Amino acid sequence: MRVVFLQDVPRVAKAGEIKEVADGYARNFLIPRKLALLARPQALSQLGTREITEAKEDTELMALAQQIEGKEVSIKAKAGAKDRLYGSITSADIAAELSKSTGLVIDKRKIELEEPLRQLGNYEITIRLAKDIVPKIKVSVTEEEAKAEEKPPKKRAVKKAAEKKPPKAEEEEKKPPKKKATKPKPKKEEKEKKVTPKKKTPKKEES
Repeated sequence: MRVVFLQDVPRVAKAGEIKEVADGYARNFLIPRKLALLARPQALSQLGTREITEAKEDTELMALAQQIEGKEVSIKAKAGAKDRLYGSITSADIAAELSKSTGLVIDKRKIELEEPLRQLGNYEITIRLAKDIVPKIKVSVTEEEAKAEEKPPKKRAVKKAAEKKPPKAEEEEKKPPKKKATKPKPKKEEKEKKVTPKKKTPKKEES
């Protein structure tokens, strides 16, 4: 049976190739698993459309790979003794930080990380965008600086209600003490005015 391969099949054929295979192998294995189709005009047309689409995608992925190749990503995390992290850095964390620093969206599933990062240090991480498109980035995990503990605000001393004086009393205290009203002292009797005696005029003698 003549078939056109849609995907690579190890030691048999590569995607896009047209080959003659055993009928049973085609019907029971290749076609049910969508690895190949019967080599008919419709299938060949479908393959041509698919190849155009894949070529376009490959061009876009190559451009993306060039943008992220060698990029450095810095991630801060809390660490304890022997530079061991409190927690871990996952592929999702790397994808988020890469997107934040470059503006490029990378699927976390494309980031090849055997296990989460649990130590401070520098790492080279592979991103498999496609089978033959594999850029690498550098990830630097540094210790997050501890924030200074905020001191609680000082509580104001609350005076006891008994010690508080009413505002009127406080105002009165501020005012200078009033002078006691004193009775006016009786005026001393006016000194008698000295009366000067009138000079007596001598009477004229009668003649």
